[in-house]
Amino acid sequence: QVQLQASGGGLVHPGGSVRLSCAASGDTFGSIAAGWFRQSPGKEREFVAGINWKGGLEYYSDAAKGRFRISRDNVKNAVYLQMNSLKPEDTAVYYCAADRGNVDTMYRRPYGMDYWGKGTLVTVSS
Repeated sequence: QVQLQASGGGLVHPGGSVRLSCAASGDTFGSIAAGWFRQSPGKEREFVAGINWKGGLEYYSDAAKGRFRISRDNVKNAVYLQMNSLKPEDTAVYYCAADRGNVDTMYRRPYGMDYWGKGTLVTVSS
């Protein structure tokens, strides 16, 4: 069993940056893929970024590509999302998740990941 807890959200000005963290517990976290999803009001949850179990293999949505960076530290049992050049349309609740499946198909599972953390709200506004 893996438990996840996201943190780091808040109010950010357009063009600003924020780093989300996700603390994990459980013996298997270090051997499974992890990712970030987001959900804006009135919209479906969507994939943002995913990383394989040991890092080094990363996938991003088109909206995140070039601005966001996912990373993980299996010693600290954590996964991170560095978000730069933020836009108002990035406003959403961000969820970290982990899954025993392949990271390259994670984008297909916005509701089907094995483990979910509670979300953290990021608001991009002036």
